[in-house]
Amino acid sequence: MTTFLTPQQRADRTLAAVGAAVAAGRGLGLAVTEPTVLHDVFSVVVHLAPSPVVARIPTVLPRPDDLAAIARRQQDELDVTRWLADQRIPVIAPSPLVPREPVQRDGFSMTFWPFVEEARDKEPDYVANAESVADLHAALRAYPGRHLEFLSAADPRFITDSLALLDRHPDLIGAAELDRARREWRLLEPLVRSRSAFEARFPGVDLQPVHGDSPPANIFNAVDGDLYADFELVTLGPVEWDLAALGPEHEAAYNRGARRNGTRPLDEEVLAFVNALGMLRVIATLTLVPQLPELVGYLKPAVDHWRATPFAAGMSS
Repeated sequence: MTTFLTPQQRADRTLAAVGAAVAAGRGLGLAVTEPTVLHDVFSVVVHLAPSPVVARIPTVLPRPDDLAAIARRQQDELDVTRWLADQRIPVIAPSPLVPREPVQRDGFSMTFWPFVEEARDKEPDYVANAESVADLHAALRAYPGRHLEFLSAADPRFITDSLALLDRHPDLIGAAELDRARREWRLLEPLVRSRSAFEARFPGVDLQPVHGDSPPANIFNAVDGDLYADFELVTLGPVEWDLAALGPEHEAAYNRGARRNGTRPLDEEVLAFVNALGMLRVIATLTLVPQLPELVGYLKPAVDHWRATPFAAGMSS
C-alpha cells in the first residue's frame, strides 16, 4: 500500500524550502524579515518581504535530488521570460534585483521573480485565455534562445519510470488500467522520444517553442493586467501541446486567435496525440501522490475521464 507524507512531514518540507529561500535571498543582498508563503502545492512560492521579490522552490518532483536537471529547466524558463519581456509581451519576467539564474541552497533549486499584486476580485476567463495563447505562440516563434528539447515537457523518462513503479500502488490504480496505460505508452513513446518519428507521423506540422504547461490556466490576473506566467515546462513542440485536454470550446477559442494573427489552426490528429499523452502524464503523476497526498482528489476525476475515453484518444497504431 502507498505510504503518504504526513502533515508534519509536509510542514517540515515547506519550512525547509522557506528557510532555504530566505537564506539565499539574504545571500543575494535582499532584505528579508517577513517571508510569506503565497502558494504551496508542487512548489513553495514565498514572498521575501519586505523586498519585492518572490522565490519559487519546486518541492514535489519525480527526481528531487537531480538539482542539475532542475536548474537546466529553470534556466530555460528564466531565459524565455526575459526575452518575452524584452519584446514587450505581457509576462512575469525574472526579478531584476538578483542574477537571472537558478540558485541552489540546502538541497533546493530556486528562481526569483518580482512580487506582482493579484487582482483577487477578477475571475479567470479560461476561454479568453485560450484565444490569447495564439498570440503567445506567435511571439514565441521568433525566440532565438538556446536549443529547447523536443517535448521535454512530456518527460518521457518520468512516464516510463512511473508506469514501472505503479505496480506498488494498487490502491491508486488497478491492474487492468495500468495494463492499458502501458499499452498506450508503447504506441506513443516513439513519437515523444524522437522528433523525426513525430515529424514522419505528422508531416507538415511545424514545431516551435511553446509554454509547456497549459498556458490558459497559467495567465496571472495582475492588478495592472493579465500576464503570461509559469514557463517551468517551456519546450519545443507543436502548438497543440499547450491546449491538451482543454476541450472543444477552448480549441475553438485558440483557432479564433490563430486566424486573427495569421498563424495555423490546431490540427485534429495532433490534438488526439497530445490529449492521449496528457492523460498518460496524469497516470504517471499518481506516483507523486506520496509526496503530495491531496493530489488524489485532483487526479481522480481525470483518471475517471481517461477510463471512459477511447484507447489512446482514438489514435491508430
